[in-house]
Amino acid sequence: MAHPTQLGFQDAASPVMEELLHFHDHALMIVFLISALVLYIIIAMVSTKLTNKFILDSQEIEIVWTILPAVILVMIALPSLRILYLMDEINDPHLTIKAMGHQWYWSYEYTDYENLNFDAYMVPTQDLTPGQFRLLETDHRMVIPVESPIRILVSAEDVLHSWAVPSMGVKMDAVPGRLNQTALLASRPGVYYGQCSEICGANHSFMPIVIEAVPLPYFETWSANQLDFA
Repeated sequence: MAHPTQLGFQDAASPVMEELLHFHDHALMIVFLISALVLYIIIAMVSTKLTNKFILDSQEIEIVWTILPAVILVMIALPSLRILYLMDEINDPHLTIKAMGHQWYWSYEYTDYENLNFDAYMVPTQDLTPGQFRLLETDHRMVIPVESPIRILVSAEDVLHSWAVPSMGVKMDAVPGRLNQTALLASRPGVYYGQCSEICGANHSFMPIVIEAVPLPYFETWSANQLDFA
């Protein structure tokens, strides 16, 4: 959950998000080193009156500053491609959930069950209970078991939406007439919040996403209660 004055990302709640955080730190360190080197060169060029004739015309320096950026780009590209393929990999999912975007709410269907589906509307501010977050809480949460690979099928019924949960490292566009697929795995129990991340109309800001990750026995009890209620 994000908090005021936060500068970095939310705490990772999935292995993919942990990899993304590591890659972010890796790339940021490279940017800092390049910025420090450029700043040093600028200060040195401005502050000194000495001129080195071997720097003004040197084949060796030109070779170095041509090869070095290429090496740096490779150091950034290889981890990036690795994470890209990891995010696209879905190995034997234990559960499949279809998330459908509407104006302006989400509906969820647990396709492995015969009749387990519901709509998730934002809880109005006047109906919030102590401890709930304004504009982020829904009347029904998407409940998933922890440490289980989950396949999410994302689509929309009317306009473009985007199903995004930052702490899970998941963001997938919901396109009418198209079924997109992504995966997530909650590494620990908790409640994780997201929002629609594609401008979809007047109430775009009022269709939050809430994932509740629980141990498997609790998930089985919840799903059985939902089926009994249906």
